Amino acid sequence: MKHHSIKETCKVLSVPRSTYYEHQQNHVSPQAKRRKTLSQSIKRIYFNSRRIYGAPKILKALQKEGKTASIKLVQRLMRQMGLKSITRKKWHYQQTNDIDTTDYSNILAQDFRTTSPNQKWCADITYIHTKANGWCYLSSIQDLYSRKIIAHKISRHMTADLVISTFQQAFETRKTTNNLIVHTDLGSQYRSAGFEQILAQHHIRHSYSKRGCPYDNSCLESFHASLKKEEVYQHHYQDFEEANAAIFSYIESFYNSARIHSSIDYLTPNEKEKLVA
Repeated sequence: MKHHSIKETCKVLSVPRSTYYEHQQNHVSPQAKRRKTLSQSIKRIYFNSRRIYGAPKILKALQKEGKTASIKLVQRLMRQMGLKSITRKKWHYQQTNDIDTTDYSNILAQDFRTTSPNQKWCADITYIHTKANGWCYLSSIQDLYSRKIIAHKISRHMTADLVISTFQQAFETRKTTNNLIVHTDLGSQYRSAGFEQILAQHHIRHSYSKRGCPYDNSCLESFHASLKKEEVYQHHYQDFEEANAAIFSYIESFYNSARIHSSIDYLTPNEKEKLVA
């Protein structure tokens, strides 16, 4: 069979060679089109997640949108676009000052399972730095059922009043029962008479982490690690007011509302709570 050149073929068909080459450049296979569309979706999900989602979570997000793909394809497309999840710092076990822990029992005992909201809460404090005001302190409470941050307050002082006011905020929106367990570390704020009194008024049992063991409160430790890597370490807050506004936005607009969690079947905390609404 004789093969004709492009020049000869175009002359016979009265088609300019420029038209032929333009058609060739514009012709894209269905597979290439699909991968381009998928890449665009991956990129959108990645940046909407504040660059924290890796391939597994991006795949789950794609599936929630009705798109199909394999984990290997998502990984390959992410590599081609230079997208990778922000890595997280890991905890290091550290001993604290000696405390007589005889009267501080660990009721939770690392059993984070629940069947409904308001069965088990965790509370903790973490540090947020600002240029003008130095260290500020974030007090958070998390419901272990949904991993939702149900109350949070920032203060320039790490006092018992800070944790008490955080719990008062939680009581305004949550119903408590006699079965509720609140788990904290052995910080002086959580061992204060005022804090113990407010728990007693609501018939709440108080569980404590073992001395120097963050794994006893790992769910809330994980939240604080995510907060630091995904928000705090990405910015340099000028003052307390800027930090307060940024942390509020991260928790309410992103963490509770948009960020999916593998521990709750790749739902957001708000989506998880709607299951029992």
